[in-house]
This record gives sequence, structure tokens and C-alpha cells, in this order.
Amino acid sequence: MEKLFDDLFPILDVQHDCILSKQGDITIVFKAQLPEIFSLSDQDYHAFHNSWVKALRLLPPGSILHKQDYFLSSTYRADFQKEDTSFLSLSSERFFNERPFLDHNCYIMLTKRPAGRKISSSVLSNLLRPTLVAQQALSDQALQEFLTSAGQFKQVLEDSGFIHLAQLSGSQLHSNARSVGLIEQYCYLSMADPSRIIRDIQLKDGIKIGEKHAQLYTLSDPEEMPAQCSSRRNYEKYSTDQIKFSIGFASTLGQLLSCNHIYNQYVFIENTEKTLKKLERKRLRLQSLSLYSRENSLALDATNEFLNEAIKDQRLPVKAHFNVLAWSDSESESRQIKNLVSSALAQMDASAKQETRGAGQIFWAGMPGNQADFPMNETIDTFAEQACCFLNMETSYHSSLSPVGLRLGDRLTGKPVHVDLSDEPIKKGICTNRNKFILGPSGSGKSFFTNHLMRSYYEHGAHVVIVDVGHSYQGLCDLVDGYYFTYQETNPIRFNPFFIAPGEILDTEKKESIKTLILALWKKDSEEFKRSEYVALSNAITLYYQYLNARNGERASFNSFYEFLRNEYIQVLKTDKVSERDFDIANLLYVLRPYYQGGEFDYLLNATENLDLLSERLIVFELDAIKSHPILFPVVTIIIMEVFISKMRKLKGVRKIILVEEAWKAIAKEGMAEYLQYIFKTVRKFFGEAIVVTQEVEDIISSPIVKQAIINNSDCKILLDQSKYQNKFDQIQELLGLTEKEKAMVLSVNKANDPLKKYKEVFISLGGTLSKVYRTEVSASEYYAYTTEETEKIKVAQYAKKYGSISKGIQMLTADIQNSK
Repeated sequence: MEKLFDDLFPILDVQHDCILSKQGDITIVFKAQLPEIFSLSDQDYHAFHNSWVKALRLLPPGSILHKQDYFLSSTYRADFQKEDTSFLSLSSERFFNERPFLDHNCYIMLTKRPAGRKISSSVLSNLLRPTLVAQQALSDQALQEFLTSAGQFKQVLEDSGFIHLAQLSGSQLHSNARSVGLIEQYCYLSMADPSRIIRDIQLKDGIKIGEKHAQLYTLSDPEEMPAQCSSRRNYEKYSTDQIKFSIGFASTLGQLLSCNHIYNQYVFIENTEKTLKKLERKRLRLQSLSLYSRENSLALDATNEFLNEAIKDQRLPVKAHFNVLAWSDSESESRQIKNLVSSALAQMDASAKQETRGAGQIFWAGMPGNQADFPMNETIDTFAEQACCFLNMETSYHSSLSPVGLRLGDRLTGKPVHVDLSDEPIKKGICTNRNKFILGPSGSGKSFFTNHLMRSYYEHGAHVVIVDVGHSYQGLCDLVDGYYFTYQETNPIRFNPFFIAPGEILDTEKKESIKTLILALWKKDSEEFKRSEYVALSNAITLYYQYLNARNGERASFNSFYEFLRNEYIQVLKTDKVSERDFDIANLLYVLRPYYQGGEFDYLLNATENLDLLSERLIVFELDAIKSHPILFPVVTIIIMEVFISKMRKLKGVRKIILVEEAWKAIAKEGMAEYLQYIFKTVRKFFGEAIVVTQEVEDIISSPIVKQAIINNSDCKILLDQSKYQNKFDQIQELLGLTEKEKAMVLSVNKANDPLKKYKEVFISLGGTLSKVYRTEVSASEYYAYTTEETEKIKVAQYAKKYGSISKGIQMLTADIQNSK
């Protein structure tokens, strides 16, 4: 028999941002922002659970908590309209376009039944008796008292620090011309255009809404409930022999259930005194009947235990009900949905019960504002502590609203997530600096992550200086047309530390950097320099630039500086009667001779190209060929640090990044170590960040520089797959100051990756308080831009040469690979 929706609709009106039912029930609706899945520890789950219990105790008798979690299948929509989007960013948008994921929204509804309202059951539902009228008018005082209780409930939950509640307004509860309200969203299982949302609702022989075939699975029979419950449970996919990874007890009915569904959780607050008296009467009846039936005897024991626990431990007796409403667009998918829900319940040690006869009444009572009409014969008696174990505690990963950051993926589906590791943690007080320490063994995806991070910084306008020892960034450098300094016999590394860009002048910082370089070339590490030598060099540098200006701006270089010392400055010393004991210029000229024209290293300091390093936004120094060279390495080290310190001090309001790959090889040199210590301690004051990357645990432990200067000044710690170190991870944990929760996260990396997709996971800890694991999944174009495989790099170079540029080469390479499949 067909009926009009308006005749059955139980909602009278929406006023004062509250839903008023036709029987006088008041409902307040909050939208909840829950913690992200896989981000809580055992202690976090326990604390969050206790907060729910405390909040429930604040609700007056006759109240109903209805937590409604919507999980809707959705797809990522790429934005191809962004301005100034790079080639790789567009490739990423195309790669993730239409990536499926579950979109989660959580609503918490608090309902107050009027005094004297009849308790609903399967035969007294207002779905069957729609003409019932409210038994009493609601006074302003009753409304204010309920609002006060709801406010206290909200405050207790938010004080836990795990959840944020925002009350929905009347326009959000009811649909309008532009958006679908929560009531209609539930009734029609849709968030579509309001003009197309209305569908027929069929509640006979199951639930069918338009073309959607829905199934209702309930947890309302004690025999079907788990034997034990808690605030958390082990997630075996991410657990190891040593560490158990925690998720919420009901997580399998939430984010881990991969189909369209709504998870409804009801807790009914009754009058405790009346409830206990009712149970006492039941106990007496069972006691008199216990001799006639074993079932009665067992029921008596259970009732006695319940009463004893309620009185002894001051428990709050409640009634509870939990159900999963899952649906699909075709009836053929019903069996698959049943298998998914049954498996999810089995993981909780519960049995799946598909509701058929009472499905209509239960579905109808789930409508926002109609919770008080829930059939109470479908509930179980329990305590608040047990009921709260079945609440869904988590949601999907959030994207940061910050304009700065990089694209990573959530662990479950790889949905793109925007993550800010620099500015947002500072603003929120999570971190005090932007420095980062990255640890990842060979093959863990470390190079991919760091390339991805550096490209993201570059595209946000940062100046990036990279010190590398394995040619990991050549592709990225070529792609953005940066400066790539490396040593080859046919094309050795070249600099010009004397160069000053047009319009600039010799400042104190530039003078000090040149002075430090000359002293490093002149004196050994064990030799001390005199004060008189320091003053003489300072004068020499000042006079040299005055000399150049007088010669109509002749180009500065080491050659011309050497000639100035030999021809001009030596005369100044004679005029000033500077003795050889105070400043031995002959010795200086002799020691510097190899760097002068015709000398062994005359190429090193006399570059005629790549001079303006201050304005160049991406510079890579590849030191692999000279990392053990006793002369070249110290000189190059000083020049690198001079370049970055110059950027750090002169580029006001511009983000500066220095990345040191395989740090221990460079840190072993004393000069580099001192510079790194200085940079890590001061770079935060200049809107900059220093990043060190290493792959061996022993190198961290053996280097006091890394342990003291770098780790202690890096609030962001990034670790890749550490499974090879899981039996000795305690050393790393102690060294990096990781908590037990973070240890479990690190050891879960890459434990259950999707075999159909190519990616690696990465653990990120911000200030030791905010930790998560993300996917580093990139498009084919990004892969070939970042790859460190020799054969793939050669292929990219061949395509780049053939098509005129590396970006065009990568495009054609990926197209050819795709066409060959």
C-alpha cells in the first residue's frame, strides 16, 4: 500500500537550530571531526573512550545519543584549472583523477524525550501510527535545560582533545535550493542536487530507495555480540611479533568497511533507579523459576552480575543498539555487500544478523530527529562503558588548508592528501623549527620522497640548495632548469666565490666568506692564524674590490685577486712596513698558486658561468667524485655553505631549504660539521629549514654531530621502511625520542601495501605529538623524473635528447610505455 511521504513524516519543524518531532522530541545535531585513522595509541583510545563515558553521564534521563557515521563511495576530482601548474603537477592530477575512496561524515544527535512519552516498539512506531500528537508542549525552560546538558556534553568531549563538534544550523538540517539537508540526505541516501534527490522509499520486503538496494545488519541480540569488548583492538595487518598496532574496536564497521554504508550507534539514557528496580523484579522472577529451567538459572546469574557491577562500580545502565545500513545501486551486488559486512562483524567476534521484518521501523527511527521512536525491543541492556566501545572513533585523513605543502596519500586508498610539514606545525605550536631529519635504508623510497618534497618546495617559491652524493636529483634539476654542479675530468666543478651581482656591494658577510675561504686554502686545520694575518687579508679584500671598481668594473675572479695580491697589495704592505712575521705574503702566494691560472686547480675558483647563485632557486652540488679529495672537498664545502648563508641572510621573506644527502660523509669533515651545526641552530630565524638524509643506523649512532646538533634541532622526523632494523629498533627509538605509538607506526610501514599499486609508505613525526604514515605514490611522469635506476635514467636522457627537453622526453617515454601495455 502506497502512502505519501508527508503523511508519515515524523518531523514537525526545525526551530532554534533544533529538530522538533510531532511527538515533542527535541534533537540537537553536531557535526563531529574525529581523529584520523591509524593515528591513535592504546592510551589515546582509552582516554577517548573515557571521555565518551563521562559525557554520557552528563545527559539527563530520557536522553538519546545517536551517532551516525556516513561512509559514501566517492572519487577524487582533479583540478585542471589551476594557474601556473607545472608539468609534473598536471601529471599528478591526471594520475589521481577519479581515485576511489570513502567519504566520511560523522553526526552526533542528542534527543530529549518529553516526560510521559510512550516508549516505542516494533508495533508502536510512528511509521505505523503517523497521526500521534505531542503529549505535552515544550516550555522554554525545558529547552534551555536540555541545551545546557548538550553544551556540557560537547565541552567534555572537546576537552579530550580528540574531537571537535560544531552544531548544525537549521539550513543544514533541512534542504534548500542549493544543498541537501541532513534529514533528506538520510531519507534518500544521497547528497546529490536537491532538485534530483527525491526518490520512492519502499520498506516492504527490505529497504529500497529509488534504485538503491539497502540491507540492514543489526547488533541488538546479546547472543550475537562479542564475548569481550574494549576501547581498542589489534590490527593484525600492521602488527609485528614485537609490536601490536591498535585501531578502534568498531573500526571494521567504519572506515575499513569498503562500501556505501551508514553505521548507526544508539545509547539510551534511562532513569538509573527505575532501571535497577526493574532488574530486581526480573531477578526475583528468575530466582523463583530457576529450578525449572537451566536457561532461567543462567539468566539469573547474568542479572545478578549486572546488578552487582552496577551498584559496586557505580556503572551507568543504558540501553544500546548498533546497526549497519549498507546499499548498492544494483541487486546483484547484495551478496558482495553481505560478505563484506559479515567479515567486518566477524573481525569484532560478532555475528551478522540481517534484519528483515523490523528493518523498516529501524530505518525510519534513524531519521535525524526521530530517534525517540526507535523500537526499544531491538535494544540490549548494558553499561555506558561497554556501549562506548562500539562507537566509531576514527575518520579518514584530512587535507591541510595551508597553501604550502606536498601531496601524499592516505594509507587505505591513496586518496591525495595535502600535508604541510613546515608552516602549519609552527602556527599550531606543534614544532618550534622547520628542520627535518630523514632516515631510510637503500631501496626504501627515500630518494622518491625527498625529490617529491624538494619539487613541492620549489613550486611554492622556495630557494633550494641540495648537497648530494649519488646523482639522485639530476632529473629534478634538469626539469626545473636549475644549476647542477658536479665533478668530471672533462668538465670539473667550477665556482666564482668573488662574484658580486650587478647592483650589489661588498658587504661584511661576503667579505667574511671570502676571508674564510682564503684561510682554508692557506692554513691546515691544525694551524692557527694570527690576528695580523686576519687583518691583512681583510684589508686585501677591501682594496681588491676598490681596485676593480677603478678599472671600470673588471670581472672578479680568483685569478685577478691573485694578481692583485702579487702586483698591487705587496706594494701596499711595503709602504705600510708590514713585516714578514706579521703577514707572510710570499708564503700565501706560494700556497695559493695551484688555484691560479695554469695551476693544478685553476678551474675551481675562476668560473665564468653560473655566477649568480643568489637568485638561482634550485642548486644541486654533487660531491660523489670529490667527497674524499683532501683539497677540493674542503673548498667546495665552504663555497656551498657560503651560498646558502648568503641566501639565508639576503633573501628576506623567501623560504630557504638546504638538503644534505648521506650526511655523515660530509659531516666527517670538520669544516662542514661546524657550518651544519650553525645552520641547524639559526636557520629558523631566517624563514629557512635544514634537512639531513641518511640511510644507515650506524652512521647516526657514530656521529656526535648528528646526535647532538641535528637530531635535537629537527622537530620533524621522517622515517621510511625500517623492517630490516626491527630487531634493534630500540636504539633508533631512544636516539630519536620516539614514543611507543610512533614505534608501532614506524614498524608498520609497508606491512600491507596494495599489491595492485606501486608506492612506498613514509612515517612522519611532527614535534613528537602528531604522527602519521602516508603513501608516497606518484604518477609515471614523476617516477621517471625522480628515478635513480641507472637504466631508467639513461632511457630518460635518450628521450630528452631526442625530443629536445626532459619534460617532453618524459611525456613521450610514459606515452610509449603506456601504449606498449
